[in-house]
Formats: sequence, structure tokens, C-alpha cells
Amino acid sequence: MFDPPAIGQFKRTPRAKVVITEKLAPFGTTVFAEMTALAEEHGAINLAQGFPDFEGPNEIVEAAVRALRSGRNQYARSRGHPPLVEAIAETQRRYYGLQYDPMTEVVVFNGATEGISASLLG
Repeated sequence: MFDPPAIGQFKRTPRAKVVITEKLAPFGTTVFAEMTALAEEHGAINLAQGFPDFEGPNEIVEAAVRALRSGRNQYARSRGHPPLVEAIAETQRRYYGLQYDPMTEVVVFNGATEGISASLLG
């Protein structure tokens, strides 16, 4: 059976220079890459993105294990897990008086960049 190392056991390695296609070069780097480089340069704690050097709460780890063992390990609905979009629609109704159909008018994204891209690209 595969036994992954504990979170704190990973060693940081020097970052390889990433070569990108010339078409993408004008877009530059992400703010995350810039903040990571600055943090490394100045020996600062990087708050730009998650770099945990500790284990998460045991109850969260155990909940994840239970979920995986229960068979809840398939891809979710691409527009958002039904209980999540239903909760979002209900929150909008309760706090703002807005009515949305959770299955057709509420979409969940993996981050702001993905949401903005989807909005702009249709």
C-alpha cells in the first residue's frame, strides 16, 4: 500500500526555469509567481499562496478519509456540487432577496481567474 510522506517531510527544490510559447510571453507572470520570487529573494514568509509546513486539523483529515472510503471520490458536477449551489442560492435569497435557480443560474469556479475568464469568454 502506498504510504505518502507527511506534509512537513517534503523538501523544497530549486525552481526550474519555465519556457513558455512566444504567444503567451506578452502576458507575463502571475502575481503568485511574482510574490513567491520576492518572498524567496528577501527571505520573507510567502503569503501569496498556500505553502503549509504543518499538518491540518486531525478532524479534517479524518473527514477526508471517511469521504474517500465512502465512495465520494468522483468528479463533481462541473457547474458546482448540487448542495453547494443550493446553499449559495439560498444565501442570496435570505440575505439579499434574490431568487436564483441553483441548477441553471449559479456556477462555482475554482478561483477568481477561472470565473473571470469564463465570464469574458462566454
